[in-house]
Amino acid sequence: MLFSDRQLAQRLERTEASANAQFVEARARLFPESQAQWIEVAGAYAMYDGAESFLTQTFGLGLFGEVEAADLSALEAFFKQRNAPVYHEISPLADASLLPLLTRRGYQPMEFTSVLYQPLALTDRETAPSNSRLTTRLVEAEEKDLWARTSARGWHTEHPDMADFFLEFGQISAQTPGASPFLAELDGQPIAAGGLFIYDGVALLAGASTVPEGRRQGAQQALLDARLSYAAEQGCSLAMMGALPGSQSQRNAEKQGFRIAYTRIKWQLA
Repeated sequence: MLFSDRQLAQRLERTEASANAQFVEARARLFPESQAQWIEVAGAYAMYDGAESFLTQTFGLGLFGEVEAADLSALEAFFKQRNAPVYHEISPLADASLLPLLTRRGYQPMEFTSVLYQPLALTDRETAPSNSRLTTRLVEAEEKDLWARTSARGWHTEHPDMADFFLEFGQISAQTPGASPFLAELDGQPIAAGGLFIYDGVALLAGASTVPEGRRQGAQQALLDARLSYAAEQGCSLAMMGALPGSQSQRNAEKQGFRIAYTRIKWQLA
């Protein structure tokens, strides 16, 4: 039985940090002018993916040992030198000395994320979509741009002013080492895209989206089943994802057997 303890938090946070570090390295390789970079300080991974990117923050701070003032100073300098805001996303299982240190330095809480997990077993997974017109598959190397365009179209209706950002984000995601991009197709036409990243036996489910005309066809459920089945086949014993607390995404995950491990707080240096 898995308990929501620090050991589990370390596995989950290191998986997400590793996925994001690989993404940052992919951006640096594909777009050298971005100056994308990541460093490790006190066991935490600090990412710079551009001042506006939601990956520009730290992951795992306080989970791998006590954090000292000098560590925070080093992290703050990393972001400030790049004219980026300073964010730390903190698990409640982090070392207890961290929160007083953050408040003394002027940090303020700004956002919550539910981190969910599910143990995996190969025999547990159903792979047949409920809609017979729907199929799911891992994309081929030459289809990564198709995957990125499908993903960006799905996000466009929710964020119409960020179309270029999501297209570029998808193109980098599809080319990130360790990533496994999946498509859902209705009658052979791509309608939904979802990502998967595997690290040390843990499968991270990345954001999935569906194009407007393909919604309410069961694509998201099919993508979830396909990615979890694939992860189990690859030997993963655990799956994880993040969601806004109380959101439809969290409810859907819980319906599919995910449990809340903990709720993180994102802190910003004022």
